[in-house]
Amino acid sequence: MGPITTRAALALGVAALFAATPAQAELINASNPATIKAILESQGWPATLISKPGDDPYLESNRNGLKFLVLFMNCEEGKKCKTLQYYMGFSDAKNVSLDKLNKWNKDKRFARAYKDDEGDPVLEMDVDLDFAGIPRENVGETFNTWASLMDSFREYVFEK
Repeated sequence: MGPITTRAALALGVAALFAATPAQAELINASNPATIKAILESQGWPATLISKPGDDPYLESNRNGLKFLVLFMNCEEGKKCKTLQYYMGFSDAKNVSLDKLNKWNKDKRFARAYKDDEGDPVLEMDVDLDFAGIPRENVGETFNTWASLMDSFREYVFEK
């Protein structure tokens, strides 16, 4: 093999190595609310970003008539947030017992239910996006999980 042929073979080998490397997934953290808003909207759900000086930002959204919030948590002066909390409640279901909510918590994963200070049944789900973040697809999947939990919680709270 001549020097040109050897160089060409080496170049092709190096190119093949890089071509076989999987693309890096885009990592998402909670520091940019507009990114989370875009992911929420990509699910087909409307989202409004609420950001007030001195307060942590949050998103208002709804899906199939169920209103919910995406709260940005563990922030530094309303910025550089590290975690999210998905939150919804029913002000028209105050008669749900604590025993029933405890049963929900015993039987379900990923979210917790309780009565807030007004006696409304509430559902919350925490999402940790600290450090480098998690892949965009995983953030989208947390919204799919949340959607399923919201539907189940509505059925559970209002079942006869």
